[in-house]
Amino acid sequence: MITVMGATGQVGRQITERLLEAGESVRAIGRNPRTLAALAAAGAETFCGDAADVAFLTRAFRGAVAVHTLLPYDPTTPDFRAEQKRLGEAIVTAVRDAGVRHVVALSSLGADLPVGTGFIASLHAQEQRLRRLTDVNVLILRPGLFFESITAAVDLVRALGINADAVAADAPVPMIATRDVAEVAAAALAAHEWTGVQVRELLGPSDLTYTEATSILGAAIGRPDLEYVRLPDAEMVEALVQAGFSPDTAVLHVEMGRALSDGTIVSLAGRTEATATPTPFEAVVADLVQDRAA
Repeated sequence: MITVMGATGQVGRQITERLLEAGESVRAIGRNPRTLAALAAAGAETFCGDAADVAFLTRAFRGAVAVHTLLPYDPTTPDFRAEQKRLGEAIVTAVRDAGVRHVVALSSLGADLPVGTGFIASLHAQEQRLRRLTDVNVLILRPGLFFESITAAVDLVRALGINADAVAADAPVPMIATRDVAEVAAAALAAHEWTGVQVRELLGPSDLTYTEATSILGAAIGRPDLEYVRLPDAEMVEALVQAGFSPDTAVLHVEMGRALSDGTIVSLAGRTEATATPTPFEAVVADLVQDRAA
């Protein structure tokens, strides 16, 4: 049995599907029974509950040969760091209490740094919690920025006629498709052969600037003149709050954008055979266009 947290999210769903296709027994964890229904129909055992509930997580983890963990992300939470700490401590306690021996933990590029990286600093703290576990083999995956975080804004891009964010237009950013993250995670969970604590960066096929990514997106959606604009920090915070972010998470998003822009967040390993992944941004954009046309 392999347990997958966040099984209805972008990465977790694809991990679960790949494991099921490979014939693995999978226990899928989520918060909404309706969104878990498709995975149940595909053969997963589903557990619906609160990721901060230690007793619930312990039940879901118990008996698993490997567990995929992540910190659920909620941009509306009023105190992001406190909520991430609560979730992270629950996960680590459940791993220990359930006797789990292999954990794949989804983290992020930049999680080597304790501060100055916005949201990512909470993942640094979680990595430290996982490292303090005894007799648990932990594989920490640190992917770059998800391509899907850019394509998710396509409706707003169409409406505004620009793509805007907090990252410098010409800053090269390691970006990756969620499908590639899921592929690596699923393979590791199925094999569960590593020992100790290991870190693996996942960097995509090449770095992209936001200007380059916006050009690719614009061409695919019939807006070849689409431009990327880096909003001033205060304007970006205001725009995010209007979009539903809490003031706290809006500020953290902008801080992360600065860290990507000024080179604070960088790869430690560099792009190698182990860290590079195959899917280009063009393929993710093409899938988006095809899905919307269907």
